[in-house]
Amino acid sequence: MRPLNFVLIFIICVLLVLFSLQNTELATIQVIEGVEFEAPLAIELIAATGVGAVLAWLFSLLSQLQRMLTARQNIRQIRQQKQRIEELEKDMQQIHQQGQRIQELEGDVEKIHTEENTNNSKTVVSKTNSPDIEAKPVVESEDLTEDSTEDSTDEDPEKTTDTDKEKVNTEA
Repeated sequence: MRPLNFVLIFIICVLLVLFSLQNTELATIQVIEGVEFEAPLAIELIAATGVGAVLAWLFSLLSQLQRMLTARQNIRQIRQQKQRIEELEKDMQQIHQQGQRIQELEGDVEKIHTEENTNNSKTVVSKTNSPDIEAKPVVESEDLTEDSTEDSTDEDPEKTTDTDKEKVNTEA
């Protein structure tokens, strides 16, 4: 683009020199009523062209300044958006980790429930009427294994249920 600009400016300058050599007669320019300038026509035209070039340059500077300001604003917005994206990615990682932890806990809960269901085949809820302890529900579980039924038949049935109740109360 620069070589094209150079060639264009060079051609315009050569044309102005040729024009000024052919137009050397005096011309009068009236700026305001009462203010007049008298100079060769070529000089007046070159001055007018120069003023136009300076004005065009000022307007191009103004438009470049506006583009720079909007570019800076865009860069600032892009930085802010990148920072926000990083924050959101960190949040997503934390949420993902929390979700994995919740799934692990749900799996643990399921394991506990299945263990409880396999260990306790039957659950009975009763209340104790002890003067030292308030009336609380007591959970008794009976295993269907042969060993537990044989042991309970050897001992006194009332003593067995009392010791079972005490065990459950202490565990609770």
